[in-house]
Amino acid sequence: MCKWQNHPMPVTRDDREILRLAVPAFGALVAEPLFLLTDYVIVGRLGTTALGALGVAGVALTTFVSLCIFLAYGTTAAVARKIGAGHSRDAVKQGIDGLWLATLLGIVITAVAWPLAHSIVEFFGASPALAEQAVTYLRISLFGIPAMLIVLAGTGVLRGFQDTLTPLYVAIGSFALNAALNAWFVLGLSWGIAGSAWGTVLAQTLGAAVYVAVVVRVARRERASLMPDLEGIRRAGTAGFALLVRTACMRVVLLVGTVAATRMGDAHIAAHAVATQIWNLLAFALDAIAIAGQAITGRALGAGDVAGVRRATKRMVLWGIWSGVVLGALIIALRPLLPGLFNADAIVSGELLALLWLVALLQPLAGVVFVLDGVLIGAGDQRYLAWSSVWTTLAFLPAAAVVVLTDGGLVGLWLALCVWMAARLATLGTRAYGTAWMVTGA
Repeated sequence: MCKWQNHPMPVTRDDREILRLAVPAFGALVAEPLFLLTDYVIVGRLGTTALGALGVAGVALTTFVSLCIFLAYGTTAAVARKIGAGHSRDAVKQGIDGLWLATLLGIVITAVAWPLAHSIVEFFGASPALAEQAVTYLRISLFGIPAMLIVLAGTGVLRGFQDTLTPLYVAIGSFALNAALNAWFVLGLSWGIAGSAWGTVLAQTLGAAVYVAVVVRVARRERASLMPDLEGIRRAGTAGFALLVRTACMRVVLLVGTVAATRMGDAHIAAHAVATQIWNLLAFALDAIAIAGQAITGRALGAGDVAGVRRATKRMVLWGIWSGVVLGALIIALRPLLPGLFNADAIVSGELLALLWLVALLQPLAGVVFVLDGVLIGAGDQRYLAWSSVWTTLAFLPAAAVVVLTDGGLVGLWLALCVWMAARLATLGTRAYGTAWMVTGA
């Protein structure tokens, strides 16, 4: 009988565990892209050029942060596996090493990227007026990079301990502060796009401070040392290398898409930027189930419960599909209203309305892809994820090249992204069907 065959069942214990972790994770995850979406709504009042500048700078910033996503994903899996094996003090120490690594990486990224801000923006081929505002936003926002990475590492520690409520509370507070500060700085004080950047930096810094305080409290409870362990930091960085490769490949896809859209004109990059932020918001929403998958898979494999992992994976795939259907239907229903939310002009609105059809139709497929990605991360199957990401990127690049060479427009570019998502489904589904990733123990 097929391992993935579905039988009608009532709500199970696995479902309750998935929802216990996924529902709070959903709130915390969607707050992150809402940071940028709030910026887009407010900055949209400054005009198309400012909106496009935010799109370019935002992609650069999210690239820096996303490359370090292993601070959250790798930490969640490693901490959960040690918790499942009964090694709680070691789990906390590994999380603390992750926080130190996040701090060091944040300082290095800020120091290196700040003087290169002009070159980074020029890479996208933006117009002079757009580039000037993008550099302003990027340079200010770089001061928030250390805080962003500390939030990633702190989130990973708490998720590994099966705590997704605390990240939710911190995310809600940070989002509310970010929205209030941005509205005040941009619209009230007329600081322009710089005000949006400063508001976000301050909100992220406060969020990072809260995470540090919570992790310190957990460390004291478990009697774990707070001092940096150079060997532990090195291990945390080495273990995250495969996830770094995975994320780098994904960012290549998004960067190529942004560069291609930028070269189509300011209106096209503005529409692409808004569509991308909507996609990111939906991706983070669907990723809530993947976060549950990381924690559940890591803990179960640490305890040697292979059957429980298989059973929970099936349920999470079903949750991913139906969540994607609901989100896709929501986008279709809200589609006529979304361009007005960003104060988009007629050209931007027309392009955005066309892209939203593809965004909506991709959601059920994305639901499965993100769940399987989370399960394999939770299992520590990073090497396979790295190689599969290389192959799926190689599937996307020729499709994107065809769009550029034939002037396929934004719809063509997003169809190339559909090719990429289909390739991800094929590689992740093949791996999850097998058993090579089900390694047990601490």
